[in-house]
Amino acid sequence: MATQHISSALRALAPLSRPYAKANPGYGKRSAPGQRPPVPDDFALLPERERYVAGYVDHLPDGAAMDIKSLAKSLPLYGQMAVGSALRALGVAGHLRHVRCPADAGGGQIRWITRTYWSRTARDNEWWTTFLGAVPAAPSAPAAASPAVPQQRAQEPEPAPVPEKAPREAPEDGPSPAYLALARLGRADARLALSATDCAALEEAAAAWLARGVNAEYLVRTLTAGLPAAVDSPVGFVRRRLRDKLPPLLPASPAPDAPGAPQRRPMVECTQCGAPGRPEALPDGLCRSCRTCAASAGTTNAPEPPAERDVAAHVGTLRELLRLP
Repeated sequence: MATQHISSALRALAPLSRPYAKANPGYGKRSAPGQRPPVPDDFALLPERERYVAGYVDHLPDGAAMDIKSLAKSLPLYGQMAVGSALRALGVAGHLRHVRCPADAGGGQIRWITRTYWSRTARDNEWWTTFLGAVPAAPSAPAAASPAVPQQRAQEPEPAPVPEKAPREAPEDGPSPAYLALARLGRADARLALSATDCAALEEAAAAWLARGVNAEYLVRTLTAGLPAAVDSPVGFVRRRLRDKLPPLLPASPAPDAPGAPQRRPMVECTQCGAPGRPEALPDGLCRSCRTCAASAGTTNAPEPPAERDVAAHVGTLRELLRLP
């Protein structure tokens, strides 16, 4: 009867009607590849608490918060210590790994972000070691948008029309690169000669081009290419080209490492203490110290890969592990 009660609770979690905590950009849950389709008895061999937590985590979308505090707030049946023990057991069972990935913070600085890779299908240590060893050092989704290219520009089909405005005085440090590029148009082709008022009116639209990674030379060449025999209104013609030929927004590519510089590779975090290490050094997601502590507390050795161990013995090992604080 208890198993049926828990199964009902898991089915109630499937629609994920309750709000969930979303991790900061670049952090949170990441689904491992090659998982089988979900079925009602995905986690039937796990103890009740782990089955409940696993059912909730499995229905979370990628990018959801996977820290213990956030999960405990969303799971009223268990507190933070119970959720932490459940995540540790799920790591031993082959369902998750905490991974610390390097990310470019700008200015040559590197910061580390923590992701939780989740697999509905239990994986052995060899599979996790191979998969995590191939995780790219630079996250595929940047943690933050480049300051020069706001993230919301990716959804803008074109910049808003720039209204005519009165000429403004040049700043003390000189005209902007966009203003200077517009001023050069008349020298590149007399048909696009702009006045100071015209350059000031179009400066913001030209700056949008430079923010997307092109330089002033590219801007001048594009605006002056293929001109008609006569241009009646240079300012109107340039305004339309700035709008219609705006280059696409491309993701910023990380600068290549200097020759001989050490490569920063993702590291697995121990699911109990958070100590980082290479995937092969943390079998079952536990560091050597935590595995030793578990063994000295009366548990057996680290469980074998799911494909090689007896199911009954594996469940017994998990139950012994759950008795630890």
